[in-house]
Amino acid sequence: MYDYASYGPLLLRLALAAVFIVHGYPKLFAKTMPDGSHHGGITATAGFFESLGIRPAKFWAVVVGVVEFFGGIFLVFGFLVQAVALFLAINMAVAIWKVKFKTGFVGGPASPAGGWEFDFVLLVMALSLLLLGPGAYSLDLPL
Repeated sequence: MYDYASYGPLLLRLALAAVFIVHGYPKLFAKTMPDGSHHGGITATAGFFESLGIRPAKFWAVVVGVVEFFGGIFLVFGFLVQAVALFLAINMAVAIWKVKFKTGFVGGPASPAGGWEFDFVLLVMALSLLLLGPGAYSLDLPL
């Protein structure tokens, strides 16, 4: 019988990496639109954090962008998986607490962006990697 248990964390790593890379990139890098306006980037992220009372906003914007984008890349390669998973879990816990908790678990008519159910799934995935380790095809395996 084959043992496929180490492939579970691999799937978790790749799925979590995909989500955090695409959400971390715009936090770090502004996109210039055809009309010349800028969207995303550290300044926009810091402005959002400031509106939430997260200070120093620019510092935390950089930290969150780096954790999400580069943490996602690290997950793809299976590098420092448990450390990255811890930081991503903290990131999602703060996101739920500061941004989404008041909207309810699944949101509702008053919250078109939805509730915190997706954020909760990302939190649980990160915690699972923290507990399980990197799984198959990981640079962490030799460590």
